[in-house]
Amino acid sequence: MRRTIRPASTIAALAALALGATACTAGTEGDSDIGKGGVDKATTIEFWHFFADREAKVIEEVVKDFEKKNDKITVVIKSGQDDEQVKQAISAGKAVDVGLSYSTDIVGTFCSKKAWQDLRPYIERDKIDLDQFPEVVQGYTAYKGTQCSMPMLADVYGLYYNKDLLKAGGYTEPPKTMSELAAMGDKLTKLDAKGNIVQAGFVPLMPFYENVASHLGPSFGAKWFDDSGQPQIGKDPGWEEMLKWQKALLDKHGVAKWKKFAAGAGEEFSANNAFMQGKVAINIDGEYRGAFIKADTPKLNYGTAVIPVADDKQDLYGSGYVTGNIMGIGRGSKSPEAAWQLIKYLSTDTEAIIKLSDGLRNIPTTKEALAKTSLKDDELFKPFIQIFENPKSSSIPATPNGAAPQNTFATFIDNWQAGKVPDLKKGLEGVDQQIEKDLKLAGA
Repeated sequence: MRRTIRPASTIAALAALALGATACTAGTEGDSDIGKGGVDKATTIEFWHFFADREAKVIEEVVKDFEKKNDKITVVIKSGQDDEQVKQAISAGKAVDVGLSYSTDIVGTFCSKKAWQDLRPYIERDKIDLDQFPEVVQGYTAYKGTQCSMPMLADVYGLYYNKDLLKAGGYTEPPKTMSELAAMGDKLTKLDAKGNIVQAGFVPLMPFYENVASHLGPSFGAKWFDDSGQPQIGKDPGWEEMLKWQKALLDKHGVAKWKKFAAGAGEEFSANNAFMQGKVAINIDGEYRGAFIKADTPKLNYGTAVIPVADDKQDLYGSGYVTGNIMGIGRGSKSPEAAWQLIKYLSTDTEAIIKLSDGLRNIPTTKEALAKTSLKDDELFKPFIQIFENPKSSSIPATPNGAAPQNTFATFIDNWQAGKVPDLKKGLEGVDQQIEKDLKLAGA
C-alpha cells in the first residue's frame, strides 16, 4: 500500500544525494558489465521496505518463497524504513541493495541523482517485456529515459461509504458527481449541542487521511504539468474549480471545527481510523483499506465506488489517480545482480505478485496477474480495478525534486482553507511560479 507520508523534499536532501554520487561506487559489477546473469555463490543482500506489522509478514512470506527458488541468495529484511531513511542511508554510502518506496514521487529524484541504479541493462539482458505493465505503470517507474525502478503492486484511490449511515440519511447509493457528494456530505454531518462535529458526512479538509489534491484533482480533470513540463496549477481551471468546491463545504461549519474533528479522528493506519469507527460516512481511500477493515473492524457495513467527478466532467467517471510501490537497486549495492534477481521476482513472477496482492489487498501490476487474481471477483475491490484499467486514469509526472511541487501546493491549500488567500487565481499563479523556481534549482 502507499502510505501518505508526505516528506519535505528539501534542497538539502537532494544535495546530499548528489554529493553521495561522488562518494559511492555504482556497484561492484559496473553499469555496463553485468555478465550473463544469475548468482553462483552464497550472497546476502538487504531489502529495505516501509511495511510493518501484518503487512510486513506478507512481505516476509514472499521473500521466503524467493529464497527457496534462489538458494544462493539470503535476504536480510529491514522493515519500517521510509523514503527519508533510505535517502539518508544511500547518501551515507550504506549498501541498500533493494529499496522499496511507498511513493512514485521519488522516481525523478532517485533516477536523476543516481541514488538508484539504471535497470535498463538488466531488463535488456533478461529480455523483460515492459509492455506487461500498463502504460501508467511504465510512466511512473522511469524518469527521462532512465529506468531506475520496477513496480511492486499499484495503489488507486476510490470512495468508501458507510451503508448504515447513508441509509439513515435516506440514501441507497453513493454519489457520482461532486454536487451529489457535497449535498450528501452536508446532510450526513451531525453536530453535538455545542456545535462540534461528531459525525462527518465527508471531510473536505485537506489533508485528511487520503483526501489530498493529488487524489481529488483527476475528478476535476486538473493537470499538474503540460507536455513540456511546465506547471499548470494556475492555468488549468480544474484546480480553481476543485478548491472553490472544497472551500464551500468547509465554510458550512468553518475550518476550525473541521480541524478539531480531524484532530480527534484517530490515526489513519490504525483500528481507530474515523471511517472504520463509523464517524465518517464517505471517505477517499486506497484499495488497501479493505484489508485493514477485515482485520480490525470486520462488522463494518460498507461499500466502495469510484470517486465522483465534477458535474461537467462526466466522461471522467470511472477514472482516477494511480500510483504504487516501486523498487530499485541502491547506488552502493555490492551485490546488484542478486538485488536484481529479487526485484525481477517481485515485479514479474505471477505467483509472487498474486500472493502479495492477496495479502496486501493491492492492485497487481502485470496484465497476467491482473487477469488471474481472485480480487477481480470481489465486489468491494472491483471499483479499484476499474479505475486502474481506465485509460483516463493518471499519475503525477515525475520531477527531480520529488514531492516538492505537491508540498508547495499543499502549503497554499492550507492558507486557502484558512481564508488567507484573497485572490485565488493570482494565488494559484504564484504556486506555478514557486514550482518552476524549485524545479530550476533541482536541475530540471
